[in-house]
Amino acid sequence: MPAQELQKQLDTLREQLDQNPPLTEAEREDLRTLMQQIQLELELETKTQDASLADGVNLAVERFEVEHPAIAGTLRNIINTLGSMGI
Repeated sequence: MPAQELQKQLDTLREQLDQNPPLTEAEREDLRTLMQQIQLELELETKTQDASLADGVNLAVERFEVEHPAIAGTLRNIINTLGSMGI
């Protein structure tokens, strides 16, 4: 079930943020906003493709991959799951 996998990955990302990695407040807010968008997508379970959501996650991967590889890895997993959901 892609939706369950996406929820699991979203939970993992929340746990990583709870561990207080060295992020700026702007980075934290960007991740929180992205997580809210993903959560809304899960709740709606819409069949429409939202390319902006996947684009936003891709941008976040690029932003965090050097200094925060664990967060970037979780975001990559989210991208893959969104793709398998057709989003």
